[in-house]
Amino acid sequence: MKKMLPLFGAALLVSFAAASPAQAQAADMTFFLTSAGPGDGANLGGLEGADAHCQSLAAAVGAGDKMWRAYLSTTGEGGVNARDRIGAGPWQNAAGVVVARDLDVLHYENNLTKETVLNEQGGMTNGRGDTPNQHDILTGSYLDGTAVDGDGDTTCGNWMSNADGEGSAMVGHFDRTGGGANPNSWNSAHGSRGCSQANLQATGGNGYFYCFAAN
Repeated sequence: MKKMLPLFGAALLVSFAAASPAQAQAADMTFFLTSAGPGDGANLGGLEGADAHCQSLAAAVGAGDKMWRAYLSTTGEGGVNARDRIGAGPWQNAAGVVVARDLDVLHYENNLTKETVLNEQGGMTNGRGDTPNQHDILTGSYLDGTAVDGDGDTTCGNWMSNADGEGSAMVGHFDRTGGGANPNSWNSAHGSRGCSQANLQATGGNGYFYCFAAN
């Protein structure tokens, strides 16, 4: 038994040493795609709830010291643009790859692909051609990151609705392929079928959204 204890201690040290680089990398992360949505369709609890979800996921991998913001626009009185919520950049994923150095690059010449849009754990997400397809990402935004105007619902009641077959959310394709008016757009491809979890899944999503470190 006495001989086993030093071996056990050495194994623990090796385990901690192996984990350190990954933890350090996660700490430097400033952008990720959520690995899971809140599970209530597009009802994210508004911007406050969405931001809290980003913060919680980041904290779970050692990156909770940053101010995380969901890339989501809202409409109506007090509406905000997604691009105005996320700071000035640059942003890098969990693997240390820079996806955009500033807001203009992010919206027009970014490095967002299926391989670089990683979740907070450093994993990839199912895209078009995978089963199930989960490439629709909630944004409520135009190509330039501003809120979609007009009379129709493009934010599922400013991210407070999970209505079945009622309302819609503008989504982007993180894998830069698919259908819609802008199939290659990461943030403004088409509207969802509705706002419930089933509606989001039916059009190729799962209630995921982008998170950026605003500081």
